[in-house]
Amino acid sequence: MNLVRIWKFGDQIDTDVLAPGRYMKGTIDELAAHCLEAVRPEFAAQVKPGDLVVGGVGFGIGSSREQAAQALKHLGVGAVIATGAARIFYRNAINLGLPVLVSPEASSLDDGALVQFDLEAGQVRDASGKLLVQCETLPAFLLDIVRDGGLISNLKRRRLPQAI
Repeated sequence: MNLVRIWKFGDQIDTDVLAPGRYMKGTIDELAAHCLEAVRPEFAAQVKPGDLVVGGVGFGIGSSREQAAQALKHLGVGAVIATGAARIFYRNAINLGLPVLVSPEASSLDDGALVQFDLEAGQVRDASGKLLVQCETLPAFLLDIVRDGGLISNLKRRRLPQAI
């Protein structure tokens, strides 16, 4: 299993920090380049595919802009793990194929740590395989959406290939 980096953020990371309003009229490349810059200016340039974003309470609060989740997905973030996630952000992320998992233990994860992540089991383990955090697992139907790359792809595969 590959090791991925943890990017840890605090409580109340809102959608304007994830997708700053002043870049909303630009391309997704431009918007994603400014993702989380208000709290971690180096994030967008240094995050690697599969890395985990870890947040506290209220991750993704604010407006309903799906671009907040889209920016993280565009940067290659493997998953968001948070103590608590805003409902609209959570569903926008899943609909775009970005898993969001909730764990009351999320704050115990260390920023910059290299870990193993098992989406299906909802587990974060250290490099030696020791369990660090157990998350609430995603129901099978949400895992299917994530695995298919998002809701539209999932619907095309399951039911509506000619309609979408």
